[in-house]
Amino acid sequence: MLEIERLTLLPVPPWRKMISVWARALLFLMLPACLLISCTTLGPDFIKPSASVEKNWAETADPQIKAEAADYSTWWHVLNDPVLDNLITMACKQNLSLRVAGLRILEARAILGIAVGLQYPQTQNVSGGYAYQKSSKNAPPLSELPDYIRDQANTSADVFQAGFNAAWELDFWGKFRRGVEAADAGLAASIASYDTLLVLLTAEVSGAYVVIRTLEQRLEFARNNVEIQKRGLRIAEVLFKGGETSELDVQQARSLLHNTQSTIPVLEISVRQAQNGLCVLLGIPPSDLSERLKGPAPIPGAPAEVAVGIPADLLRRRPDIRLAEFQAAAQGALIGVAEADLYPHFAIGGSIGFAVGNSNGIFNGDSLVGFFTPFSFRWDIFNYGRIKNNVRVQDARFEQLLVSYQNKVLEAAREVENGLVGFIRTQQQEKYLADAARAADRATQIALLQYKEGLTDYTRVLNTQQLLVAQQDTLASSRGDIIRYLIAVYKSLGGGWESRVGKDILPAKTLDTMRKRTDWGDLLGTISLPAEMEQPPTGKEVELFNKPMW
Repeated sequence: MLEIERLTLLPVPPWRKMISVWARALLFLMLPACLLISCTTLGPDFIKPSASVEKNWAETADPQIKAEAADYSTWWHVLNDPVLDNLITMACKQNLSLRVAGLRILEARAILGIAVGLQYPQTQNVSGGYAYQKSSKNAPPLSELPDYIRDQANTSADVFQAGFNAAWELDFWGKFRRGVEAADAGLAASIASYDTLLVLLTAEVSGAYVVIRTLEQRLEFARNNVEIQKRGLRIAEVLFKGGETSELDVQQARSLLHNTQSTIPVLEISVRQAQNGLCVLLGIPPSDLSERLKGPAPIPGAPAEVAVGIPADLLRRRPDIRLAEFQAAAQGALIGVAEADLYPHFAIGGSIGFAVGNSNGIFNGDSLVGFFTPFSFRWDIFNYGRIKNNVRVQDARFEQLLVSYQNKVLEAAREVENGLVGFIRTQQQEKYLADAARAADRATQIALLQYKEGLTDYTRVLNTQQLLVAQQDTLASSRGDIIRYLIAVYKSLGGGWESRVGKDILPAKTLDTMRKRTDWGDLLGTISLPAEMEQPPTGKEVELFNKPMW
């Protein structure tokens, strides 16, 4: 007995006290694992929304349209125009709007890291400090003591403290897991948004290029007609001087000439404005692109056949449709986040540290202070419908996005059909216009010859020359419309975004600047995107694609 009493009276070493405290802390921190076994996840699990599509396109009966799949990653190569190829390559590297979309992907990656981090103890901090305290001898409790005791009392003290605090709200209702789902879908949506912009960019650069070539063709026709009308004016002046005709013919010829000449500055203005728009797409200041465009050139020709696949392919290939799907997926997860607020919030927490009245022995076992809360809960009651209505708000937004997805599919199909019918019918129009322009040109030559020989009056010359100007201008516009409709077809099919596969989405200079300014860890390594994302990344895909940075 005496030996046992002696053992119990021995002082406990500080390190054993610390081990005992940490053992209890570890026990309390293991409670979440037991609780999470019975956890549930609130809110709906996302299911890809259905959308109605036709089996085939309305124009597939035309021999130019092939209902078969094709590689649309570099669809502009079908125009066989090296200048256009170089412009698109330059735009994909330098376009500033596309660069902003790439930066939004980095932002979405960081947001995903935040969402993942919220699954773990939300509060973990180390604290410490020094405080100097002094008490009044003339205030209670010292003022109530005898004077001789009060005079000897020490009224000042140095306090040193250091500690560690932690709090962990358990994901009992799947609030934080749904948050990760929303961030996953948000990341996928940012990628789809980048791809959507890439589709638009390639189409806009191609469209701007065709507009410039069309205007150049119209300018060429206008200048040719000026020369024809100058010849007609000279003939009228010679006949007038010879007394064979009146001054009316001369003035009519001069009026027509000047009217045609007036169209040239307007077309030149349009060319320069189109070049300025193209400069912005290329990410350079507005400037004269004549050298880069290698001078005036013909409008690109259309291919003999166009492969368009089937309508169902749009659901996979068009990035704006995937964007609408991912946005709906992100919103669906937010319903579960909102529903979790209807139920109690369970948490564990604690604090451990040291506090002394002087700097000596602060890490001594006897200086240890702390507390542990192995279980606590908070339940927001009497919120007057705020939480329920927030759930309803999230659900209404979710339903809106589902309907928007279905509408996006319908719009995509409409865009393809409009492009196809425009491409086919405009080619038919162009054939008639080409015949009409050739006939107008021949009529102009005959009318001038007959007028010169005195076989007809100038009215017929005037009419044929006016018709020639109109016919050739319309022909040039029609030829440009054919290619613009073809561009619209490839754009509506979602072509062009695949060209970024295996390439960095941001220039090295931008990455270096961001790396020097902020610690981005491994996120600013090779910033390339997966070839295709048909659904938000989950599980191992998230780890491989975006490893959260701690």
